[in-house]
Amino acid sequence: MSAADEHAWIAIGSSEALSEGGDGLRFELPMPGRGMMQAFCVRHEGVLRAYLNQCAHVPVELDWQPGRFFDTTGLYLICATHGAVYLPDNGLCVGGPCKGRSLVPVAIREEAGQLWARPLDRGSSA
Repeated sequence: MSAADEHAWIAIGSSEALSEGGDGLRFELPMPGRGMMQAFCVRHEGVLRAYLNQCAHVPVELDWQPGRFFDTTGLYLICATHGAVYLPDNGLCVGGPCKGRSLVPVAIREEAGQLWARPLDRGSSA
């Protein structure tokens, strides 16, 4: 990874903040021309997943309480406002008013107990 690439990543929290199918971690990402955008990450099937915290139907935050993104089964991400149901592994809406659309993914990585996210660029469809 180049030095320039390394500086593009933002530390967002500790790996300990995420448990399998548990609460997510909310964070902010700068997006050129849009200011700060709310995002979140979760751990699902042992893999970190991160998305903008916006329903694909109407741009409202998904979590019904801060960090609560999973439904009661822990298998799906759910929008508390519209009931849209998303697959955690790819953000695809599989039920609700935005079926077939997807959450906007955010690049995330985990190193030495630290979580890092890459800011979105102008080309992101947020």
